[in-house]
Amino acid sequence: MIKFQEIEVGDYLLADNDGDTLKGEVTNLNGDEKQVCVDTGTQEFWFETSQLTPIPLDDQQLRDLKFLREENEDGSVKYLKGAFRMLLAEKDNFSTMEIWYRDERRHILHPLSVHQLQNHFHDMTKVLLNEESYN
Repeated sequence: MIKFQEIEVGDYLLADNDGDTLKGEVTNLNGDEKQVCVDTGTQEFWFETSQLTPIPLDDQQLRDLKFLREENEDGSVKYLKGAFRMLLAEKDNFSTMEIWYRDERRHILHPLSVHQLQNHFHDMTKVLLNEESYN
């Protein structure tokens, strides 16, 4: 389950609609009822946070978000999107990472989900990170 205060408009989550789980984008938040409106691609629905699941961050998710990937000789992997950078100490190991944008650096000591990366990206760059974002 995801905490309501962790969710922002534009975040990608998995939404469970009576057993049918679909990836969707948060389009609206109702703070009074702690409900989240998610566009699943065909329609928008309101969900309780108990019906929402984070999407684990991996290479495919980063490619979907239009990150460029550079493999380094030391086995580390850098993902780039504009001036935003993410460095993994080893390929496909998302358990820890370093992210930075210009002169701000953050050391992440636990795996992130897609919406958490989106929120870091937005906080650091003031730009929404989604599949339509350009490099």
